[in-house]
Amino acid sequence: MSASILIVDDDPVQRRLLEAAVTRFGYRGVSVDGGEAALKTLDAQGGEIAALILDLSMPGMDGNTVLKTMRERGIALPVIVQTAQGGIDTVVTAMRNGAFDFVVKPASPERLKTALTNALKVEAQAGAATRSVRGGGVLTFRDLVTHSPAMERVIRLGQKAAASSIPILVEGESGVGKELVARAIQGSSPRRSKPFVTVNCGAIPDNLVESILFGHEKGSFTGATEKHTGKFVEAHTGTLFLDEIGDLPLDVQVKLLRAVQEGEVDPVGGRGTVKVDIRLISATHRNLLERVKEGGFREDLFYRLNVYPIFVPPLRDRRDDIPHLVRHFMAKVPAQPRGRVMDISTRALSMLQAYDWPGNIRQLENAVFRATVLCEGDVLTQEEFPQIRAQVEGVVVLEENTAAAGPRPEEPAAASRPAEARRDDPPSMAEVKGGFGLVKALDARGNVRSLAEVELEMIKLAIDHYNGQMSEVARRLGIGRSTLYRKLKEYGIDPDTGRVERLIS
Repeated sequence: MSASILIVDDDPVQRRLLEAAVTRFGYRGVSVDGGEAALKTLDAQGGEIAALILDLSMPGMDGNTVLKTMRERGIALPVIVQTAQGGIDTVVTAMRNGAFDFVVKPASPERLKTALTNALKVEAQAGAATRSVRGGGVLTFRDLVTHSPAMERVIRLGQKAAASSIPILVEGESGVGKELVARAIQGSSPRRSKPFVTVNCGAIPDNLVESILFGHEKGSFTGATEKHTGKFVEAHTGTLFLDEIGDLPLDVQVKLLRAVQEGEVDPVGGRGTVKVDIRLISATHRNLLERVKEGGFREDLFYRLNVYPIFVPPLRDRRDDIPHLVRHFMAKVPAQPRGRVMDISTRALSMLQAYDWPGNIRQLENAVFRATVLCEGDVLTQEEFPQIRAQVEGVVVLEENTAAAGPRPEEPAAASRPAEARRDDPPSMAEVKGGFGLVKALDARGNVRSLAEVELEMIKLAIDHYNGQMSEVARRLGIGRSTLYRKLKEYGIDPDTGRVERLIS
C-alpha cells in the first residue's frame, strides 16, 4: 500500500496541485483546508499518515502552531513546510518547531519529490533504528556519552541516588536526556533486573490518566471492556518513571500522593487497594515551584517528589559533549546500501558546536540521523546540515531557485576569483577560526575574560561583518547609535572611517 501524505493548505487550487503531484510520485494524497482539520485528521488516522506538506501562512491556526501542537502531543511525523516567503526568519522558526524540510511556493515537482523521498527515507531508517535499540539491555552511567564537567555532578548525584530508594526528581529542558539519567539510576541500583516502566504524563488525555496510572476494573466506565492493571502495578518491584510530572491534573495528584506515601493504589472501580513496591523517579521541564505558587501543582506532592533533585544541564552548556555525541549517533545509524558514513568534517563539527540546540540532545540526534541517512559520501559536511547552517551563518540556500543559477553575485565561486583576492578577502562567518564567529569566553590561561574585552571584540566583529555601516551595527548589537559612538570613543575606535583602528595604543 502506498504511503499517505497529508496536504494542509487553505488554498483549494494549491491543494489540488499538490494532491496531483504526490499521486504522480506514487503516494496517496489526503487534503485538508487548515490547521485544526489537520490535527483532527492526525488524531483520526495518524497511523496511516507518513508525512505532511504544510502551508505556513493560513487563517486561524497557522503552520507553526500546527508544528508546535504536534510536538506537544508527541506526533513524530516528517513535515515539509511550504511558504511564499522564503526569508531566513520564516525558515528558522519552522525548523525550530520541528519541520523536516521546506519548499518555496511555487515549488518545482522535482524539489517536492526530493523532499518527500528524503523525509520518508529518514523516517523508515529511524523506525528500524528504534526497533533495534528497544530491549538493548541495562543502561548504566558508564554508558552515558559525556566528557563535560557540567555532567560530572549529574553522574555523581545519580550514582549516590542509585544506592537508595528515595524519590528522585530529574529536572531540565526538553530533550536533555532526563529519561537516560533515570534509566542509568535504575541500571546502577539493586532493581537493575526489574521492570522499568515509563509514563509520559503530558501525552495522556486527562480522562484516562487515573486509569492508566492506577488501573481499572472491567465495566468500571464506558469502554472498560477488560481489566487493566495500571502502570504502578506493572512497575512492581522495579522503577516507575513519570515524565512531565508537572502536567498531571490536580485530582490525579491527590491519588499519586497517597500512592507515594502509602505504597498502595486504588484501581478505578476496584473494591480494595493494591500494594506496590516501586522506585519512583519523576521528571519535568517545568519549574514545579512556580507551578505550586500558581496553584497548578500540589505543594505537599512537590515536597514529596523533590526529595532528591537532579538538574540535567542543556546541551548549550556542555558543548564539549557535541563531538562525542555526534559520532555516537552516527554509529547508531543502520548501514546504508552505499556503505557507512565514517567521519564528519572539522567545519561541520565546529558549526554544530556553534549552534545553541534549543531541542538539546534529541534535536542533535535527529539532525545527525537525517544527515547520515541522506549523505552521499563517507564524510558529513556542512551541506548535510542545511537547517543548522542557516541558523548559524544566517544563509538559506533555496535549492529550486539556485540549483542552476551558479554562484550568487555577492559570493562568487572561489575557483573563479584570483588567488590573491581569495587570500585577502575578509573571512565569512563560516570561516572565522574557532567556531563561526563565536567570541571566546576564556583567555589563553583558561581564565574568564573581562566583559570589556568581550564587548570590544563583539564591536570589532560587528563593524567588520557589516562593513562599517554603523546603523546596522547598532541595530544588530541591540544598542542605540549614540551608545555605539560612545563605546567607540571609549575603546579608541575611529567612528569616522568605521574601521577598527586603535587611536590609543
